[in-house]
Amino acid sequence: MARPEQVLLLEPQHELKFRGKRGGPGFFVLSFLYFAQCPFSDVVTTYLKLSNPTDRNVCFKVKTTAPRRYCVRPNSGIIDAGTSINVSVMLQPFDYDPNEKSKHKFMVQSVLAPPDMTDMEGVWKEAKPDELMDSKLRCAFEMPVENEKTHDAESNKMSSGLLKSESSTLPPKSMSSTLDDGEVKKIMEECKRLQMEAQRLREENKQIREDDGMRMRKSNVMSPQHSSLGMKKDEGWSVRTMALIVLFFVVGVIVGKLVL
Repeated sequence: MARPEQVLLLEPQHELKFRGKRGGPGFFVLSFLYFAQCPFSDVVTTYLKLSNPTDRNVCFKVKTTAPRRYCVRPNSGIIDAGTSINVSVMLQPFDYDPNEKSKHKFMVQSVLAPPDMTDMEGVWKEAKPDELMDSKLRCAFEMPVENEKTHDAESNKMSSGLLKSESSTLPPKSMSSTLDDGEVKKIMEECKRLQMEAQRLREENKQIREDDGMRMRKSNVMSPQHSSLGMKKDEGWSVRTMALIVLFFVVGVIVGKLVL
């Protein structure tokens, strides 16, 4: 029994291409003074767009013949009617052999979701074979393009500081870097954030020192005041006591004379 035609629109339709990076940082193989650059020594990401042109929701799954080699996000889900979704397919680092042809394949499987669906896994389990639709894609590994002048300009800026000490002995080709624009932007943003954090800590430290100095000066000023107030208070008590004693004595003398 022939399977129904795939309702989802795939972009690309037949092949997922993974382009290697030139001279991934930290993945040079040293052989005397020669650096052999592996184009797939870092994660390489490509994207698969799935569009649903129908008026019904569609459940999908993305499967591969090499699940340990690829990381797919999301690898399953629901595409609402008239919408699309981008699936990230990340090729994990591996030792690339240009003589070996890729036999890896991907399959996008889909099924129309029932209107009252509450459990997506239940839909897959209950789906009949004639309700399942699938599309297959092959994988292709591409070598880096040598004439990427813009990419080389950015990578040379990033690698000049890292490889300054080795520039006199390394061949010119080894000065290239695989940091793409996104990675460069992330690094610059992280540096800016760290600089702002350091500035904030310096300001907080300065404020703390100023507050401590004010408290110490205030305590030094308040200490003599407290001591002088204590002495005045003691003197006040002693004067009052003497006045009361004298008053009682005078009263006692007057009362005694009247009695006698």
